[in-house]
Amino acid sequence: MQYRKLGNSDLGVSEISLGWLTFAGGVAAEQTRACTEAAFDAGINFFDTANAYGQGAAESAWGEILSKRPRDSYVLATKVFGQMSATDQGLSASQIAKQIDASLKRLQTDYVDLYQAHRFDVTVPIEDTIEAFQQVVRQGKARYLGFSEWTPEQIQAAIDIAGPDLFVSSQPQYSMLWQAPEAEVFPLCSANGISQIVWSPLAQGVLTGKYKPGQPLPADSPLWGMDNVIVSPHSASTVATENEALTDLFIDNLARFADNRLLRNRYEPADGY
Repeated sequence: MQYRKLGNSDLGVSEISLGWLTFAGGVAAEQTRACTEAAFDAGINFFDTANAYGQGAAESAWGEILSKRPRDSYVLATKVFGQMSATDQGLSASQIAKQIDASLKRLQTDYVDLYQAHRFDVTVPIEDTIEAFQQVVRQGKARYLGFSEWTPEQIQAAIDIAGPDLFVSSQPQYSMLWQAPEAEVFPLCSANGISQIVWSPLAQGVLTGKYKPGQPLPADSPLWGMDNVIVSPHSASTVATENEALTDLFIDNLARFADNRLLRNRYEPADGY
């Protein structure tokens, strides 16, 4: 395993991180523990979750597991924004203050290394959101800040207000099949010392080859019922047809990635889950 600095922080993170919303939800406790232990054995030290995953269940599961290890043996990240109850959602100052305390309690730790805005909250002035996140850092409850799926305009607005050192990481969807962040998000972040922790690098399993042409989607496939997917889940024929074209696309993109060494040299992301 190789390691990199996350943005302008002093966090040394493994190039591959572990995290998924189904821990303690669709994934049983013993499987969660086994995956986590296997990650440590492989040299992974970077663990990423969110308060909304399983309505806190994923954080609680890792709280039970990770709290048994020395706190300085892993880098822990979580996120805030998702709906936790009928009245708890978003990035207002009160929500950020409330949700960081709840996350720390579930994770059984005094601080997280990285606290991320899971999405941008258009209902709250960005100045209020930034101040609330900075307060979390001042209180010692988070060491660094990041964001996920912000537009270039939103990223630039935050930098204009608080400077390039506000955030150390961005977490966009990115894979060989979804390269939209290359156009603006990656260059903007690179110019401001912000690393990428990409999610769905295997296109929600499509690039693993487990979805076979002519075969129906497995009943437990994460593609079922999801709107934001690379391959349409609505019919077996659709998946089969689209998968037949994926091999050529995969090979073409793999060659391009090998030529320009995009992930390693230009933007230096830490690959996410």
